[in-house]
Amino acid sequence: MRALAHPARLELLEYLSQTRDGATATECAAVVGLSPSATSYHLRALAKVGMIQDAPGRGDGRERVWQSSYRQYSIGIERDADDDEMAAETAMVEAVLARQNDKVRRYVAGARAEPPEWFEVGTITDQTLAVTARELKKLLEQVDALMEPLKRLNRGRPPKGARTVSFQIRAVPIDS
Repeated sequence: MRALAHPARLELLEYLSQTRDGATATECAAVVGLSPSATSYHLRALAKVGMIQDAPGRGDGRERVWQSSYRQYSIGIERDADDDEMAAETAMVEAVLARQNDKVRRYVAGARAEPPEWFEVGTITDQTLAVTARELKKLLEQVDALMEPLKRLNRGRPPKGARTVSFQIRAVPIDS
């Protein structure tokens, strides 16, 4: 979890999960704004915990190409975590939430420049539901099933006019 608690690593993981043929440390460095050597360090840390892996080479074998091991991930916490694990979980959750919030802030800052069809569908919503744990689980499964056919980022060519969208769901009890 500590491997994911770093903002550059989250950005690298996201970039590699969207890149069909993988990327080198130099290519990734341009995305995260770090030197290739610093980026290599973060890539190796992600590889060490299995989040990324070597991708097929591109020719002469001199470049190391990385790819994501997963196209999506969820953040969870352990019920019986010790103090060190809880600190790692907290750091990871805070880093993920900061990254998600930054995506929303960037959208809001430039929303008025979006084409009308994209301006109209961009949304930030907070709906309060009264559900049982079983109902919430079913709802989340249904949402995931609805999204499955749209998870085509690396499965061929998306349709004309398609854009990469950050779809964020946070479902947590708010009453004590």
